[in-house]
This record gives sequence, C-alpha cells and structure tokens, in this order.
Amino acid sequence: MTKNHIKINQFINNSLGEWKSIRSTHSLAFQEFENSTSKIKIKDIEIKNKKVIELLERYNLSYDPSFIAISISWQAISDWEEDQKCEEDQTILLFLPRDKNTGIVLRNKGYTESVISSSEYLIDKNEHLNLKTVYKSTFSEERICFLSTHIRSRFSVIRNQENNAVIQTSHTSEIRNISILKD
Repeated sequence: MTKNHIKINQFINNSLGEWKSIRSTHSLAFQEFENSTSKIKIKDIEIKNKKVIELLERYNLSYDPSFIAISISWQAISDWEEDQKCEEDQTILLFLPRDKNTGIVLRNKGYTESVISSSEYLIDKNEHLNLKTVYKSTFSEERICFLSTHIRSRFSVIRNQENNAVIQTSHTSEIRNISILKD
C-alpha cells in the first residue's frame, strides 16, 4: 500500500499557530550546550506583502501564484548568558515549489548565519520537512516532523563547509498552544 505524500502547503497549514519551543543546542566546537525556551508564531502572509515583494526583488523573481509565504516570529530565553534576557526576532520564508514534494525556500534572514539565504526542501516519504541551507562558511541540515497534530520535533546539524566537520547539533520540541485555537 502506497502512502500519499502531503504537499508543502499542507505541511505549512499544519504548522500555523503559536508554539512553545524547548530547545537543546550542543556546540561541539566549544564543547558547550545551551537550553532555551521560545514562543514561536507561524502565520501565513499575503504573497503581495511588502516584505515578500522585497524578498522576490532581491532574488530577481516575479510573483507566482504557487508561492507560499509565511512569517515566523519568536521570543526566546536562553541559559547561555547569565542575565537570561528575552531575545525577539522575525523572519519571512517564501516557499517556491518545484513539484508536490520539493522546492526552494527563500528567507530574508538565515537560521545559522543572519543573512539572506535560500534552502532546498524535500518532504520525504515519512512526511518530514527536510531543509538544506548553504551559507558562506557553513551549511545546515534540518528535519521537522509532526509527532502528533500539536507536537512537532526539529533536528538540526550545522557543518563547516571547509572540512564538513559538525559544529553544532540541536533538538527542539514544539508544542502548539491549543488554548488560542478557534473552533
């Protein structure tokens, strides 16, 4: 029996909402680890949004109705620093499907290096979203999967481009805030 693959728009729709994130990051280069908690909001945004248009222009691309745009904002508290102040940020992701399971993601701000970036994505046979992003000196590989409707898991590895050495790994559990869901 063949399982039907979900499409990227289904994966994104399943991800919309507010999530509490618990993350453990292991910096192999410094032999340190960091634990952090975050509140993450994932919202769909109009493809004609000013920030989306700016992103398209930076890549010299034109609007296409198959594109999917989302905004991810977060507030994070980490045990990395003693004062544990709350960090906030936001990024725009623009998904450009090639077919129902693969494509490119454009970001106005990268995950590993805070620069404009693009990723290759694949939704695999297990319905996990796999991302590979190449930066100037590193590349990251990330897998996001649903453990249930309201629990996601993210695994990431950051490697040095020069020698493929693993610099950092992380695991994140994300729990949807179901108290704000509308009936």
